[in-house]
Amino acid sequence: MNQLPERDLPPGRHRLLKEHLMTEIRQEPVRRTRMWLRPALVAGAVAAVTAVTLTLAAPSGEQSTRAASKEAVALLEDIALAAEQADTLKIRDDQFVYIKSKVGWSVHEEGKPAFLEPIHQREVWLSVDGSEQDMLHDPVVRADHELLEKETPGIPSNTNYRHLQTLPTDPDRMFDWLNSVSEGSDSKDEANFVLVGDLARESLMPPAQAAALYRAAGKISGVFVIDDAVDAAGRHGVAVARVDDGERVELIFDKKTMKFLGEREVAVEDLQSGFEKGDVMGRTAILERTLVDKRGERP
Repeated sequence: MNQLPERDLPPGRHRLLKEHLMTEIRQEPVRRTRMWLRPALVAGAVAAVTAVTLTLAAPSGEQSTRAASKEAVALLEDIALAAEQADTLKIRDDQFVYIKSKVGWSVHEEGKPAFLEPIHQREVWLSVDGSEQDMLHDPVVRADHELLEKETPGIPSNTNYRHLQTLPTDPDRMFDWLNSVSEGSDSKDEANFVLVGDLARESLMPPAQAAALYRAAGKISGVFVIDDAVDAAGRHGVAVARVDDGERVELIFDKKTMKFLGEREVAVEDLQSGFEKGDVMGRTAILERTLVDKRGERP
């Protein structure tokens, strides 16, 4: 029996790094790259903050080792200030964080050029305290709802809400935490940046920790600003971005509210996978993030 190719994993720590799901993924004949799974600002009103949105020339396709641009640090500070002013929600341990999104990733079939799959809806239900199984509904991955294994208590990289509440609120210490748990890339800067995106997309970050996360992102080398970026729902926003190995990852925020909108990945040079310079290789958009009382319940 021929072994089927594996789906590529993103350089961040995320929920599809569940061993039982990975076992099933290895049985798939198709692989999807950068299976982003993660969001950060808590549900609720976000204070309106106007960002510095200067358009900068994007770095070359080479991995960048220079410090984050001053414009990126200023933008991330505005995003952090908005996160700090988000509503503090009353959350019960037995509840679930519900996140609905639109996603589309690049697909690799052996012997064929990679292509971008159609945008489709994705839903997750995340246990607030990590004591219950999370659930994924992504018709491209599985026709039915997929139960995920519970997080192992005490793991530093856990992303349930109660664990995230224990993370540092100081940006320097949050940066140390990113360095200690990010993985999946030879570049620690790339792994850290993708993990920030993972948390910004598919988790519920407490306000103080969300603010520290965005300020810590300003310490990642090579981060710069893109004045106009478009998410999977067609919404325009301002992005903080980073380039590695010919691919630019953009984390997109609303220009007025600084609320996280989604992500986009773009080829900045012709790639061996078949994507050409300028091609969009992946996109996501957060449509809804709220709390529900039961796994599988929709708002």
